[in-house]
Amino acid sequence: MSNTAKSLVIASAVAAAVSGVATTATAQAKEKCYGISLAGQNDCAAGPGTTCAGTSTVDYQGNAWTLVDAGTCADIELPDDRKGSLEPLERDLPA
Repeated sequence: MSNTAKSLVIASAVAAAVSGVATTATAQAKEKCYGISLAGQNDCAAGPGTTCAGTSTVDYQGNAWTLVDAGTCADIELPDDRKGSLEPLERDLPA
């Protein structure tokens, strides 16, 4: 194998490794944000009476969460001056 071919193989391997690390870091940079989902659009665990993804029944249901980019949850603006929360909320729960 020529030096050029070896260099290309090494460069490809390095690029693939760096790409894999970047993808893993991005996938881990998410957090649960409660109270921001529209009805039926939560990611999972919407509290009592629900089972998992897509089972919230109220817009902005306080105990339903959606994954968002880490560090953005508290900045998400909702109607009536509400915000997202990193902890379950006692607001907008189904009757």
